[in-house]
Amino acid sequence: MNRRKFIKSSALVYGFINVVGHKESFFETDMEEEIEIRIRKFDSDFEREKLRIPLGLKGGYLTELWQVAVMLSSETGMHSIGLGTQSVLYGDPNIFEEHTEANGNAIMFALTNQALAILSKMKITNPMDTLELIIPELYHKAKQITNRSDLNINFVYNACVSVDNALWMLYAKENKLSTFYDLFPEKYKDTFSYKNQKVAIMYQIPYDMKIEDIEKAADNGYFIFKFKTGAPGSQEEMLVKDCKRLTEVHNVLKGVRTSQTLNGKVYYTMDANARYDTKERLNRYLDHAKKIGAFEHILLYEEPFVESNNEDVSDIGVMIAADESIHTVEDAMRKIKLGYSAFVLKGIAKTLSLTAQIAKVANDHGIPCLCADLTVNPILIDWNKNIAGSIAPFPQLGMGMMETNGDMNYINWDDMFGKHPMSGAEWTKVKQGVFELDDDFYASSGGIFDTSSYYQQFFKK
Repeated sequence: MNRRKFIKSSALVYGFINVVGHKESFFETDMEEEIEIRIRKFDSDFEREKLRIPLGLKGGYLTELWQVAVMLSSETGMHSIGLGTQSVLYGDPNIFEEHTEANGNAIMFALTNQALAILSKMKITNPMDTLELIIPELYHKAKQITNRSDLNINFVYNACVSVDNALWMLYAKENKLSTFYDLFPEKYKDTFSYKNQKVAIMYQIPYDMKIEDIEKAADNGYFIFKFKTGAPGSQEEMLVKDCKRLTEVHNVLKGVRTSQTLNGKVYYTMDANARYDTKERLNRYLDHAKKIGAFEHILLYEEPFVESNNEDVSDIGVMIAADESIHTVEDAMRKIKLGYSAFVLKGIAKTLSLTAQIAKVANDHGIPCLCADLTVNPILIDWNKNIAGSIAPFPQLGMGMMETNGDMNYINWDDMFGKHPMSGAEWTKVKQGVFELDDDFYASSGGIFDTSSYYQQFFKK
């Protein structure tokens, strides 16, 4: 079945969704009168991008990622295109395990089209409130489609990234907004008021990366290394593998020096993607890090625990960052009470609309943030870069911090990079482990307001 037929048939199979009631606005625009937007037309398409080698996370392996593009056209004649990179394994590992990789992606893509169908029947004033309106009913429908009552809501948010991005761009056109900073109403301005001149890049170390590739990364100036922990296997097997991997990599990096940090040493971050069951098991990993001299290099540990774990983490001895387990503002507040001292923002995985709310909570409570990747395409990297550049610099670094790993994982990365409307701009290039963001970057918002001619042709009929 071709993609166009798939889109139409998915809408027929799963039907339309009724919109539910709405709570108080998160947006509270300072505009005198909000412009009401009605969707006249919508469309969607996708491409499958193969990975060089299977990419491991959450105890599983990805071999490809679908790049989704959606188009929204309003009754005023304005139109926008939004992009999203699907990651079923990130969204819900159970769905990934229960289906073939392609079928899992097809289910998520069908959910994207359900969201578009809803929007076509709505009066829209701003993206943030719109997302709040559609998520509850979309989540209900997603549980029916997947036949899982315990579906992780990140699956739904991931399916909505392209839709949310298209909404933000349409909102910008209707309201004559031209920069990332302009998008947000007054109560969010302080959160996104910074202009970091540098954004440090977290260099991802997957389960099976070769040691010589890590050595090469250090030689190329990378100074923050993100370990994918939570290796496949039982909890005990996982711990043994994670400790062994830390020893192997630390033996390579422990003598590396850098001019990018105040103390000259490189930093490590760890990301278990919610694989560890208890604090006791995590402490055993950290005890191993102390034993081999790696502990002093650990900047933070991302989302170590399964979501059902509600242990206080304030006494662990390293900064613990919350990621997948934050689905709402209330979740963010709960994590702060449990001792989590950093947030991982994923505007490219959980929508800009939700991310802005979480970033505001963090800013209001002095919680530092970083931006993680989803192995996204080059255009989405700059969506992420806008966030990382405009939030408060990470304390130990004095600059923003984000992960990007598409260049090491996609077979056709160079071709994908050519689809960026500002491909080749200086701020798209990695220089000694950082992105250098100049006035041109902030004036153009990394090109996210410029429609890619490549994706534009998807929707010419």
